[in-house]
Order: sequence, then structure tokens, then C-alpha cells
Amino acid sequence: MIIDTHIHLDDRRYDDDLDEVLSRARKSGVQRFVIPGADPKTLDKAVLIAENNSDVFFAVGVHPYDMENFEEFDFEKYISHEKCVAIGECGLDYYRLEGSDEEKDLEKKRQKEVFAVQIELAKKYKKPLIIHIRDASRDSKELLLKHNAGEVGGVLHCYNADEELLSLANEGFYFGIGGVLTFKNAKKLLHVLPKIPQDKLLIETDGPYLTPSPHRGERNEPGYTVFVAQKMSELLEIKLDDIKKITTQNATKLFHIS
Repeated sequence: MIIDTHIHLDDRRYDDDLDEVLSRARKSGVQRFVIPGADPKTLDKAVLIAENNSDVFFAVGVHPYDMENFEEFDFEKYISHEKCVAIGECGLDYYRLEGSDEEKDLEKKRQKEVFAVQIELAKKYKKPLIIHIRDASRDSKELLLKHNAGEVGGVLHCYNADEELLSLANEGFYFGIGGVLTFKNAKKLLHVLPKIPQDKLLIETDGPYLTPSPHRGERNEPGYTVFVAQKMSELLEIKLDDIKKITTQNATKLFHIS
């Protein structure tokens, strides 16, 4: 079986055929799904999907692009829910920074503050982190170590192939591998993948984004994790069934999903 550890089933692009998407995924061998919390405005929708499907779980968090409602967001309302398995998607993303150097520095400072609060919440409630990092590897690593985030561990979602982050495997962090692995221009990830400890590998889609080959250009969906698993099997020279077994055991251990 496969566990899709990062799938935005609450995205509006699944509104019309969510049941069919889940059915196709289950037939492909995907038996667990984790919806990351990114935007507080859609979290209630994610909770409802999890409540209506025994194999769907969710996380509670605020993405660095969705910080405007952070102060009013009631984390505790969701953390105690029996289907809540993690804190996130949270982290740092410097890719879209705009304005003067001073304005960029202020934005970075704000992102760090919001990320730090969520790390502390994860430690308080003993939940792993789902971490988003884009163009911010060094600051992200420093913040995780400074706040002893290894106490709860987590996953570097859509791992960006930065070798500087590989040492976080020793701190209890996992590496989420998705459709990018199948892209022709993913040379850096192809090079780094064998360096990731096998007991720290996870499979994800990040659907509806980052659709793997041979379906690039289409909406991504959890059933396409099979293409990621196949590519991982090919690159690591490990049997496909063993890749599925390894990554499922890893996800089960991290998220405490039975």
C-alpha cells in the first residue's frame, strides 16, 4: 500500500469529483491520505473530508503565504481532533519576497515568528511537523535546531534537494518525495535521493500541484503516487513492493497512523 503524506483534498479543484478521486487512488493501492493545513479558511473543509472518510487524516497549520489570519486562528480547536496527525504545512518561503531590502527583511522576520510559534505548538501537543521550505534552507534549518524541533520530528515536504538539509535526518526528520522526481529537469533531486536514509523516505503528491510524468499538465491526484514509487524503485534499485512497504512504514511511524 501507499500513503499519500501530502494531498490538498480540500482544494476547490477536487470539489466536483472528490469521491471518484479517492476511489481511483484506493484502487491504485493508496490506503491513507494526509491533508496538510495551509490556509485557515479551508481547514474546516479538510476536517469534514477526514470525518467522512476513515482513511483520510489532516494537519493543522498556516502556510507562509497565508499568514494574514494567523493571529486570529484557533489551533487548539483542531489539534485535539482524533484525525489531526500533525502541525503544518508551515515553514519559510522566500521565493515571492518583494519590495525593498528592508521590506523583505521584515517579511522574513514575520515568517520566522509564525514558523517558530507552530514549532512550539507541535512540541506542546507532541505532533510532528509538515514543513514547507523554498529558497530558505539555511534559515529553516537554523530555526528547527534552535527550537529543538527534533523532539517531535516531521517531514520536509516536497524536499528541495538541498544537501544542507540532509543532516536533519539525524534529528528525526523525513523527506517528502513527489512528482518532481519524475521531471526531466530534476537532476539535483536524482543525485541526492540515494543519500537520503531509506527509513526517512516518504511519498506525496502535493496534489493538485506537481503532477508526475506521464500526466504532467493535468491535475495531480493521489493515485499518481504510483508513478513516484515506480521512479523511486528504479533509481534506488529497490523492488517496487519494498519501496511501498518502506515508505508506508515510515509514514505510519511519523504520523502514528495505524
